[in-house]
Amino acid sequence: MIYPVFTPEEAAEYVQNGMTIGVSGFTIPGNPKVIPPAIAKKAVREHEAGREFKINLLSGASSNDYTDGELSRAHAINMRAPYQSSPELRKRINAHELHYDDRHLSEMAQEFRYGAWGKMDVAIIEAQSITDDGEIVLGTAVGNSPTWLKYADKVMIEINKQIPESIRGLHDIYLPLDPPNRREIPIYSAHDRAGEPVAHVDPKKVLCVVYSDMPLGKESKFTPVDDTTRRIGQNVCDFLVNEMKQGRMPKSFLPIQSGVGNIANAVLDALDQSTDIPPFEMYTEVVQDSVMKLLLSGRCKFASTCSMTFSHEAMMEFFDHIDKLHDKLLMRPSEISNNPEVIRRIGVISMNTAIECDIFGNINSSHIGGTRLMNGIGGSGDFTRNAYTSIFLCPSIKKDDTISTIVPMVTHVDHTVHSVDIIITDQGVADLRAKDPIQAAEEIIEHAAHPVYRPLLREYLKLSKGGHIVQNLDYALSFHRALLKDGDMRKADFSKFLADDK
Repeated sequence: MIYPVFTPEEAAEYVQNGMTIGVSGFTIPGNPKVIPPAIAKKAVREHEAGREFKINLLSGASSNDYTDGELSRAHAINMRAPYQSSPELRKRINAHELHYDDRHLSEMAQEFRYGAWGKMDVAIIEAQSITDDGEIVLGTAVGNSPTWLKYADKVMIEINKQIPESIRGLHDIYLPLDPPNRREIPIYSAHDRAGEPVAHVDPKKVLCVVYSDMPLGKESKFTPVDDTTRRIGQNVCDFLVNEMKQGRMPKSFLPIQSGVGNIANAVLDALDQSTDIPPFEMYTEVVQDSVMKLLLSGRCKFASTCSMTFSHEAMMEFFDHIDKLHDKLLMRPSEISNNPEVIRRIGVISMNTAIECDIFGNINSSHIGGTRLMNGIGGSGDFTRNAYTSIFLCPSIKKDDTISTIVPMVTHVDHTVHSVDIIITDQGVADLRAKDPIQAAEEIIEHAAHPVYRPLLREYLKLSKGGHIVQNLDYALSFHRALLKDGDMRKADFSKFLADDK
């Protein structure tokens, strides 16, 4: 091999204060695992010596504790984009200790190529292998790696010995041209290949190769399906079956996108058990453990993704069955896996989770109480705005009935009602299509809200002072006020507010 082999510590010495670093991966998989901790240790040494040391960190989506966690604990991040899910990083973002720009994942690479993020000093890319002429077999996720490899000044390659050679061929690396030269992305179904199985880098830019032997999968599995999430999953299936019966969805079905977490797993489990929904394809941004079960059983015929977000056990099982699964999955760059053009063309059914929904159909998927960031918008906007049918999922209540996820007004808006078709909770299905705001509110209250909160929500509607949207700004956040004051949204008291108003 023509590239020098460095230790993680030697690689970290190249990184200097103020640099912009791009990392591979998308969610936990595919991220570098040994160089970022070495950079974090360097940051600690620099801070102890009284010197400033912070970097700007760009990724495909969230990363892992080796990257976001270690660098956050070392106070080594100045700016972070486009998404995160690290408790350590979240704590520092909410404390305004660093800058965080929450972006639609499909737009990040394009915005970088347009120059909106400045130049990239170093790209750190996890891979299975690299040839002397710069041909790279990536790891268990793609993210924005192809763009980072092309535009970074220098590149460090982490070759993870845990990635088997059998991964070759599971990637579909396609870089679109930028306007005004962009052409149609040649994907017409979830299983179409548009690009190459390998990524490329100019060998002259490769600063070093660093070897690692780190686990590939997530540290833990998601919370098991419970009664609430099971009802949500069944309600999703019932809705989709009815859509086919009513002729609003082809009986051959459509590709689906499913987010990450226990609700998404519950939906996929319900789809697996349904006898009324035919075998289907997925065009999504992540596949998790339940998808592998669907692939092995044949319920999922093909999965297009950006990342294999598997637990460690599921990742090992995937490669144990690679002969059977090799032709059933492709990993693409995030600007392709989340691409609005493709999503709209092939008719993806999007299913994403919400923190809270208001009675008119606006969705908060990123901030608690309107201020405290959880993870970010991620790819939900990419799919929601362009889906054949956009669905949002959440339990109707949380924390022993003290929190209703259906509220008069959301405290933060990620997705407006214009992009939201369906809201599904454990209580039922609220169909917002072809309804005015009052009709939508009545639909959500009757079919998505928990019975404990329906009387309060109906009472709120009576407080209207006119207008197309019947919000009452004096009382719109009364549920949240009651939660802050009394720890229970059920304590919202509109009659008291009305008396004060008089």
